[in-house]
Amino acid sequence: METMTMNDAPSPRSGSPRILYRQAKARDGADQAEVFHHAVMQGAAAHYSVEQRAAWAATMPREASAWVARQALYTTLMATCDGRCVGFLELDIPKGYIHTLYVWPSLSRRGIGSTLLVHAERMLLEHGWGHATIDASRMLAESLLRRGWRDLGTEWVTRNGVRLERQRLEKRLSAIET
Repeated sequence: METMTMNDAPSPRSGSPRILYRQAKARDGADQAEVFHHAVMQGAAAHYSVEQRAAWAATMPREASAWVARQALYTTLMATCDGRCVGFLELDIPKGYIHTLYVWPSLSRRGIGSTLLVHAERMLLEHGWGHATIDASRMLAESLLRRGWRDLGTEWVTRNGVRLERQRLEKRLSAIET
């Protein structure tokens, strides 16, 4: 996915930002750390307590090197604005599993996460998968269920001694003409 695609291309009148999509690079690690931290601490505030969000955020350090190391484990798709990461998705292609999806809180509900999912679904289809799975937070699960994902059940995970609820979801994949 080295080729960049655009979403919300700026018009001369609106001045809205242009979002570009590509695979992550090592230089994106620090931005990923910040997107993750803010998405959890601010973006999930309506769905999880402060204690739950702090435990969740503490699972990954706010250091670029930790996120760069994850790029070696997962195919990481990036949404950027003015060269900075504003959202990312980690994809485990051999398992047909979307590991993470985070978007900067002030940019949520603008299609960035949905576009990252479209790119991930396309990649999974290209690798022979007919479905995708994800363990989604309460916030993400609500959105995915409205978009045709199927609920496979609720599970509880413990992060730093605190229990967090998440939902296992699945989606059947089909080719989309573009």
